[in-house]
Amino acid sequence: MQWLPTKPGFLFPVRALAAVFRGKYLTGLQQAFDRQALRFAGSVAGLADPAVFVAFLATLRASAWVVYAKPPFAGPAQVLAYLGRYTHRVAIANDRLVSVDADQVRFRWKDYAHGNRVKTMTLPAEEFLRRFLLHVLPGGFVRIRHFGFLANRNRSAKLARCRALLAVPPPAPVTPEPVAALLHRLTGVDLGQCPVCRAGRLRRVAVFRPGHHPAPALDTS
Repeated sequence: MQWLPTKPGFLFPVRALAAVFRGKYLTGLQQAFDRQALRFAGSVAGLADPAVFVAFLATLRASAWVVYAKPPFAGPAQVLAYLGRYTHRVAIANDRLVSVDADQVRFRWKDYAHGNRVKTMTLPAEEFLRRFLLHVLPGGFVRIRHFGFLANRNRSAKLARCRALLAVPPPAPVTPEPVAALLHRLTGVDLGQCPVCRAGRLRRVAVFRPGHHPAPALDTS
């Protein structure tokens, strides 16, 4: 029921993080072994024996693990820019597509192992779709989850309590910005501009219900 500030630059105990990470990692290894999802060959082929594998995990569990915690980002803007590249983009941007036909897809990619060189790859259409769909979340999954006082359950009450403990007034209500104005402010893209001539303005001339087609133009010839 009170706000407990931490020391400057402190996030959580690194030793506790190392112990938790070690436990989670070794538990995951044991579960993968039980599912027969691990393959052992060469010098580690003996680990396929359950007794040997359990003894091997015991030696790892007895060792002190070191977890490297990187310094925090420079500020909220850098955090949002970093996360935004992963949470609000598709698997491949349109400008990377070079050519598309019924059988193949050709696109550009960056080879980080060879000096960030931009190369071109051609894949069969089925393989391109398979790789693309690997980035689509299964049904029922969400891309971003909130926890703690930002979790959906009782979030309003918890945020109000945090503001009261910090003596911070609630934020003033904000009128939602129209999508067209927001997109133009953030990207410079004007939805009302003609995408062909880049000079004229688009205007709505008709609205069609789903499944209905516009009437054919009258032929006066």
